[in-house]
Amino acid sequence: MRKHRKHREDSGFNVWRSYSDMMAGLLLLFVLIMCVTLFQAQKSYDDSLKERDERLALQQQYTQEIENQQNTVDQQADQLKTQDELLAEQRAQLEALAAQLEEQKATLDAQAAQLDEQAAQLDDQAAQLNDQSALLNQQQTALDEKTAELASQQAKIDNIIGVKADVIEALRVEFANNNLSVDIDSQSGAMTLDSSVMFDYNESELTKEGRRVLKEVLPIYCQVLLQDQYVDYLAEIIIDGYTDTTGDYSYNLELSQKRSLAVAQYLLALQDNFLDSSQQELLQDRLTVNGHSMSNPILDENGEVDMDASRRVEVKFRLKDEEMIEELTKIMSGSDTESTQETENTSETEAQ
Repeated sequence: MRKHRKHREDSGFNVWRSYSDMMAGLLLLFVLIMCVTLFQAQKSYDDSLKERDERLALQQQYTQEIENQQNTVDQQADQLKTQDELLAEQRAQLEALAAQLEEQKATLDAQAAQLDEQAAQLDDQAAQLNDQSALLNQQQTALDEKTAELASQQAKIDNIIGVKADVIEALRVEFANNNLSVDIDSQSGAMTLDSSVMFDYNESELTKEGRRVLKEVLPIYCQVLLQDQYVDYLAEIIIDGYTDTTGDYSYNLELSQKRSLAVAQYLLALQDNFLDSSQQELLQDRLTVNGHSMSNPILDENGEVDMDASRRVEVKFRLKDEEMIEELTKIMSGSDTESTQETENTSETEAQ
């Protein structure tokens, strides 16, 4: 019993011991597990701290990089802002330049329009100049033809004028050779006879002194004109009678005609003494008698009518074509005027 109790006691003790060992083993295991767990936890914690530190370091690095990048971005933003301001200023300048260009373009367009208009005007002027040039060429051709014609006529005029000068000089020489003082006009060749010597006042019958004077001067005058070298040029021998300005025109006209006729009749009565028959026929064919009444009076130095000088008879001659000479002289004077005007017109055209 006791042995059994002891055995039972031993058995119970063993159970408790086993249980205790088991519990101790479990506790040890638990402690081991806890230690392992704590170790792992500590390791994990250390790893976490290390990782955290690494993360913090990385975060700080990233933060620094971000700050650096932010600073860079800020600098770039400032630069962009400055560039934006510059761009805005440049844009404003470009807009101003664009406005100026538009204005200049408008000005150039206006100037181009003016140039086109001026070009059209120049074309018109060129056409006008061409027309004027053609007209001038035609006028020049006509002028050349007229000049040639005038040159030919001028030669005739010079010849006639030369003949007239020769006749006047021959008259002077012949009168001088006969010791006669006779007034021969240097331009017309007219010989003036004083009516107070030729006629009594208000009479048309030649006086004795008048016949004497005519007998001296008329033969010489006619003989020179009827010489062979001059007779072919002679158109007329003219006797003109004039009165003073007193009295009636009609009466003075009749008186002047009677006086010039009296001189002509006396000349014809004398012609047998100094002319041959052929010369007499020429004289009768070419003798002309005119009365001019009180026309063409002679004026004194004060511009008053000289009554004595105005009462006169003029004997003169006219060469053939003298009317043509006068007409050509007028034409040539007109041609000189036209040439001057054409020159002026041409100068004005070139100047334009």
